[in-house]
Amino acid sequence: MKKTTRTWITVATGFVLATGFSSKESAATHTVQSGDSLWKISQSYNVSISELQSINNLSGYTIYPGQKLETSKTTTSNTNTSTYTVKSGDSLWAISRANNMSVSQLKSLNNLSSNTIYVGQVLKVAGSSTPTTTTQESYKTALVTEAKKHIGTPYKWAGSAPGGFDCSGFIYYTHNKVGKSISRVSAASYYNMATKISSPEPGDLVFFKDTYKSGISHMGIFVGNNSFVHASSSGVQLTSLSNTYWKSHFAGYGKF
Repeated sequence: MKKTTRTWITVATGFVLATGFSSKESAATHTVQSGDSLWKISQSYNVSISELQSINNLSGYTIYPGQKLETSKTTTSNTNTSTYTVKSGDSLWAISRANNMSVSQLKSLNNLSSNTIYVGQVLKVAGSSTPTTTTQESYKTALVTEAKKHIGTPYKWAGSAPGGFDCSGFIYYTHNKVGKSISRVSAASYYNMATKISSPEPGDLVFFKDTYKSGISHMGIFVGNNSFVHASSSGVQLTSLSNTYWKSHFAGYGKF
């Protein structure tokens, strides 16, 4: 049953691309596999995480192998291909959600082999809308979910993969994982790149100074409730900003 469902989805996706995103709506059941997350499933079926939660009456992000989730897939009806010019702060994730496409559809339509895009680049899209606040909120929600998935991962100097992270490698991996293409640089460089803010939202960045060296030397992802997820010397963990050590080294908040 699972094999038949996945084959049907692949064929349907190919049909949508080949016909210029003609109207096509379907529903299917997905059986959760080991390693799945709501984010991963939402991308496979081109639905948002909140839609999956609503359809399946989920109050959180916890799912388990063998669980059956109802999904839905809706694409734009009779929409001609138009163009969108990339702006500062954009990502394939934000652009695809604003135009009711999946990231894979957007990449295929533009012959992109990676998630890298640049300001001023003109992309073909299925519609003419632009990224909205709702889109940015969805992106940040996905980032927080991805960050929490790696709690418990060991620390590794210069690590930027699930086998081990350092603080900036963790930021690099999680952002690129959810479609926000950023370069692999130091915490200090990310601080210089970020727009400084005073009131963070879950998914924004938090920076620290004078930890193992002077200046900006550590960072993490703010996840709400005065807490952040980061790759410390003890591994990836959830930490309160009220912690005496981190409070004394706090440098500020930022966002990409």
